[in-house]
Amino acid sequence: MPPYEGLQAGQLTHQLVLSIYQSTESWPNREMYGLTSQARRAAFSIAANISEGVARRGQREFRRFLDMALGSTSELCYVLRLARDLALLTEDEWTRLERQRDSAGKLLWRLYESVRRRAKAQDGR
Repeated sequence: MPPYEGLQAGQLTHQLVLSIYQSTESWPNREMYGLTSQARRAAFSIAANISEGVARRGQREFRRFLDMALGSTSELCYVLRLARDLALLTEDEWTRLERQRDSAGKLLWRLYESVRRRAKAQDGR
């Protein structure tokens, strides 16, 4: 098993990517290179940055990748809101995806804080 799969944040964000891909399947073709692509890239970026960060050396580098994942989580929040407001997502779909994104984001934030504290403790030695 790759190291990121051992992290709950890695598992949760992978499920988020799958949900985003499934939900965007029904979006209009005119959005293929617009919102569909943006939603998929943002969700993918969250999981991919966790995966890449785990493989890096040291807590500081890992934290940097988690920081990028957090940014992509925020980006996905806006993309989903816009998709809802443009009626690409129903209110129920938006609520489901937003809850999933929010849960993943909170877990990711806790992981970021944990890594930050470990890096700080290492620097204090």
